[in-house]
Formats: sequence, C-alpha cells, structure tokens
Amino acid sequence: MFSIEPLPLFRDVPVSERQNLFLRKLQVCCFQLDFNDTMKSVREKEIKRQTLLELVDFIQSGSAKITENCQEEMIKMISINIFRCLPPASHENTGQEVVDPEEDDPYLEPSWPHLQLVYELLLRYVVSSDTDTKIAKRYIDHSFVLKLLDLFDSEDPREREYLKTILHRIYGKFMVHRPFIRKAINNIFYRFIYETERHSGIGELLEILGSIINGFALPMKEEHKLFLVRALLPLHKPKPVAMYHQQLSYCITQFVEKDYKLADTVIRGLLKYWPLTNCQKEVLFLGELEEVLEATQGAEFQRCMVPLFRQIARCLNSSHFQVAERALFLWNNEHIVSLIAQNRNVILPIIFEALEKNIQSHWNQAVHGLTVNVRKMFLDMDAELFEECQNQYEEKESRAKEVEEQRELTWKRLADVAEQRRGEDMVTV
Repeated sequence: MFSIEPLPLFRDVPVSERQNLFLRKLQVCCFQLDFNDTMKSVREKEIKRQTLLELVDFIQSGSAKITENCQEEMIKMISINIFRCLPPASHENTGQEVVDPEEDDPYLEPSWPHLQLVYELLLRYVVSSDTDTKIAKRYIDHSFVLKLLDLFDSEDPREREYLKTILHRIYGKFMVHRPFIRKAINNIFYRFIYETERHSGIGELLEILGSIINGFALPMKEEHKLFLVRALLPLHKPKPVAMYHQQLSYCITQFVEKDYKLADTVIRGLLKYWPLTNCQKEVLFLGELEEVLEATQGAEFQRCMVPLFRQIARCLNSSHFQVAERALFLWNNEHIVSLIAQNRNVILPIIFEALEKNIQSHWNQAVHGLTVNVRKMFLDMDAELFEECQNQYEEKESRAKEVEEQRELTWKRLADVAEQRRGEDMVTV
C-alpha cells in the first residue's frame, strides 16, 4: 500500500523550484485508485483531484514554459490514466442488439472526476501557444494517436466528447500526423462496416471528418475521393446507421458542395445501399438525398436520374406513409423541381404509374393529397406530355386487364375440362 501526501502549491515555492514541483505532482497523479468502491481511498482521491486541478491551472496560465523532460513525464502520466481497457459494452453483457444511446441511459465512467481533469490537462497542453509541435510530436506520436482512437469506443458520451475535441486539435496543430489520422479513422470505419457493426464513437469521428472535409483544397485529391467511395458511402449499410446518420449526411453533402461532379457518385452510392425492409432508414435516406440534390447540377443529375426516379417511384408507393410522404416532399424543393422540370420527358414516364396508383388506392389521406398536388404540378408543367403518359398508362392497364381476363378464362376452361373428365371417370366405374 502507498500513501499520497499533499504537495505545496505552485505559488508557495520559488519560480526556480516549480519545474521540480511539477514533476512531483505528476508522480502523485500516476497512482491508480479504485473508483468502483466509493468508500475506498477517499483522502487519496481528493489529493489526486486537487493535484490534477493545479496542473491544469499551471498549464493554462502559461506562467512558466515547461521543460522537455516535464512534457515527456506529463504525457506518461496522461497515458497511465486514460489508456486502459474499456469495460465490456452493454450489448456484450446482455447479448442484445445495439440500442440507440438516446433511448437508453448511457454508461458513465466511475473515475470521471479524475479522468475529466486528465483530459482537460491534455487539451490545454495541445492548444497552448507555448507548446512547440517539434518537441511535442515526440510524445504525441502515432502510437499515442492510435490509443486515443481506441478510446472512441467508450460508452461514456462525456469521454467521447473530450476525445473528439482533443483529436481535432491534434489534427489541426500537428500537420505531420494528418495523413496518419485519416488512415487510422478509415481503418476503424472498415472494421465497423465489414466486421463488427458495433462501435460507440462513429458519430464523433464523423464530426471530426466533417470539419476536415470542409478544409479540403480544390481540386480534390484522389485519396479523398477514394475515402468517400470506400468508407463514407458504405457507412450507410450497417444496421445502427440512425445513430450517426446526421453526421454522415453532413460529410457526404460537404463532398458534393466542394466538388459538384461527385453528385452522380454519391447518388448512385445511396441507391446501392438503399434499405429494402427498414422504413425508418428509408426516411433518413430520402432526407439525405434531398440535401445532395440541393447541391447537384444539371449534368450530374442527368447521369443518374433514371435509376434515381425508379427508386423514388417505389418510395411513392410505399405502404409506410412516412416513406411515401418524405418522397413527395422532394417536390417542395425549388431546386429539385427545376431539375425535374428540365428533364420531365424522362422523369414523368418513370413515376406516372406510381402517382396514379397512389391516387387510386393509397390508404393514407395525406399521401393522397400530396400526390394530387405533384400530379397537378406535372400537368401544369407540360399538358401534352402528361396526356401522352396518361394514354400510355391507360393502354398498359387495358392490356393488363385483357391478360388477366384471358388468364381467368384459361383457368375456367381447365376447370371445366377437369370436371368433365371426372364425370366420365365416374360413369366408367
């Protein structure tokens, strides 16, 4: 057993002694304490907490530039405290599906009163104008960054928030680490998409990437386009996409706003991962699609409009009213309506049947009303084209009716022949 003793305050020692006192305070903070038992080592926990507060204040005040040796020891102390085995995730204990953290009480780290101060110390060190990146990069190296990234799987949202801020600041300050950080985040995404589909920090990592994408220079590097195709678009595939969809949608839209030529790639990517049986995911996809189309130019729109409106036609006829309603809301967007108007000769024939089916038989009144509005919009847009589509639709329906009648007649004939033969067999007997 050990005993932690309080050390004097920085202001109570001469300036020449402060670096040594800083090192002694770091040693105090290296002691690991048991936070699962609140009654254990209460005095030591309070001494450590006060010491951490003093270290944070000392770094924040910038009253003295800390030596290289002090920086090295400080990163060691931070590493001892934050780099740990995370407790098993809730789904590992229960075997349940991953639940939406907003619906369930999140796990809270019992050592947070200390852990928060350690993170605060690291953050203050990274953002301090006194921190020389040439020296700091020796201690905040690739290994340190990888261990930080591992902690993003923490179930405690407070810890993930600190990690997000710190990693973003490291990315901004240490230019030498930028390609490595992007690659490491890529690898987390690949593992999540293709192996586990379980990770607590995908949303936070996407938030960091949203800012990074925002700062990409034009013309965009091939590496960044590959990242879009290989990591971001496949992130639409996993079941828990709703947990991070808002951040993912922001990243995707940023790409299209940066380089409008990527719109076709993005829309085809969305269509590739379009959900078949999950209506809530479909509503999310339609919302994202509207944001992407908002930034899409005519030439890119024309490249993908045929498969796109085939999918929209299926959504219009969805028996889940929220999906049908969200698809019809696309016609409330002026930019999208102008793209549709310019290409109505292609689009109206694709979706005309879906509109007619909704008007004839959709159970939801709101969907019915919105469909009538969209239909009228096309009629006002081009009455001649509308009439042509209507005639084609009526012909198709008429042919379908004839085929159905013929089929029924054939079955009736077969039934009559069978009945007749049964009667003959009975007579023979």
